[in-house]
Amino acid sequence: MTFILDLWEFLKVRKKFWLLPIFVMMGIFGGLILLTQGSAVAPFIYTIF
Repeated sequence: MTFILDLWEFLKVRKKFWLLPIFVMMGIFGGLILLTQGSAVAPFIYTIF
C-alpha cells in the first residue's frame, strides 16, 4: 500500500497527472492476467481481445 501512496505523492509533486491513466490500465490488465491464469474464464477473456 505504501507503493501506491508513494506513487501518488510523486504524481502530485511532479504534476505528472497524465501518467495516472497509464498506471490504472496497467493495473487492470495485470489483475486480469492474474485472475484468468489457469482458470475456466480464460477462453472468454481472450475473445474480448
